[in-house]
Amino acid sequence: MHRRDLLKALAAAPLLTHAGSLLAAPATDAKLLFVFLRGGYDANNLLVPVGSDFYYAARPNIAIAKPGMENGALALNGDWALHPALRETIYPMFNSGEAAFIPFAGTTDVTRSHFETQDTIELGQELGKRRDFRSGFLNRLVQTLNSSKANPLNPAIAFTDQLPLIFQGGVQVPNMALRSVGKAGIDARQSQIIAAMYRGTPLQQPVAAGFVVRDDVTKELTGEMLAANRNAISTRGFELEAQRIARLMKDKYNIGFVDVGGWDTHVGQGGANGYLAGRFDELGRGLSAFSQEMGSAWRKTLVVVVSEFGRTFRENGNRGTDHGHGSVFWVLGGGIQGKQVAGEQVAIAQATLFQNRDMPVLNEYRAVLGGLLRRTFGLSATQLDQVFAGVAPVELGLV
Repeated sequence: MHRRDLLKALAAAPLLTHAGSLLAAPATDAKLLFVFLRGGYDANNLLVPVGSDFYYAARPNIAIAKPGMENGALALNGDWALHPALRETIYPMFNSGEAAFIPFAGTTDVTRSHFETQDTIELGQELGKRRDFRSGFLNRLVQTLNSSKANPLNPAIAFTDQLPLIFQGGVQVPNMALRSVGKAGIDARQSQIIAAMYRGTPLQQPVAAGFVVRDDVTKELTGEMLAANRNAISTRGFELEAQRIARLMKDKYNIGFVDVGGWDTHVGQGGANGYLAGRFDELGRGLSAFSQEMGSAWRKTLVVVVSEFGRTFRENGNRGTDHGHGSVFWVLGGGIQGKQVAGEQVAIAQATLFQNRDMPVLNEYRAVLGGLLRRTFGLSATQLDQVFAGVAPVELGLV
């Protein structure tokens, strides 16, 4: 193996990042999938404030029409409606009590920087204090849920190319992008060479365990691989990836993370149709497929969808929107108390905008997530404090 090929292989190897202990599966059988929409999606065209005349004045080209009109939004209650691209997927889930939305949600970080605010959310640490980039809040959750007894089955996994910040920490968490399963990568000989390089070092066990995870995931999806052209899994967007995630999570993993990009819509965002509508359609189909593939496990599964921030309430000169502040969180699950638009709210008008441009944050993300996690996993006050230090959880009656 040439040096450059070895470096490529090392970069592609699925490693259990960080030399912590592999922990036993949580005592609870609850499952959590955390979906991060990177790019700051336009929540105002997802959860449409149809009761606000200011919304239609502020968005003359990209607003979603009121329910009952052509390409109109899907009514949720007297104040809110859903983007019509989700008519066949999330809307039925909402009406059956398996979906809810939390508007005016987000972090108090006001930088409007993608990277800064994504880091803030993934770390889950109090703003204004020194950041520990080796401690993401999902890693802390796994530590809290588990004992120190070693177990070859890790309860958490990131369905990503690289381990995200949210899973950095003392627990070894594998990561593997399912869209790449079945493609040419590291063969058996290369795997042996890499393993030999780390033999006798502190990374010997994480490297070996990483290859076990890769082989296990590939084996789990062998049926699909054989059915696809040339024995390789095809890539057909988030819907297929979500089905793969469900096949693994319903039997093997309690906590999962996946991120979905393409939400930074400065130009040509579109309204009921167009670029953003296409992204909503793909996301909705993926989440719907995930719920169906989970089968009976869907009853004990919580899906939380967030983004780093919302976007400007007014459209810009390019028929798009710019970086904003408040957003809308999605909460899905077969056992939740859905069919709600939950959390603290305010009538939307120019006077209630944050800095005269954005949706305000009234439902702080750590308090919201703390309440959801506390109920889902049965965390005590002490345990919750280990995940989100100093947070008073908000109970929204969703779980």
